[in-house]
Amino acid sequence: MFYSYILKSLKDGKYYYGSTENLDLRLAKHNKGDVRSTKGRRPLVLHYFEMFETRSDAFTREHFYKSIEG
Repeated sequence: MFYSYILKSLKDGKYYYGSTENLDLRLAKHNKGDVRSTKGRRPLVLHYFEMFETRSDAFTREHFYKSIEG
């Protein structure tokens, strides 16, 4: 399974949008500081996620979140 997800920063209240194959590992990497774009916004909590059969579908949904329509 593949996931598209939204994280919320408990530091500044802003959201981060992404996609991954392993949601638990990805969240851990965000909170460890291994992801440059969220390193200064830790801690982060999982706000929302969706599961998809393909990486392409998850990536498409991530881009929808980032769009004006999303």
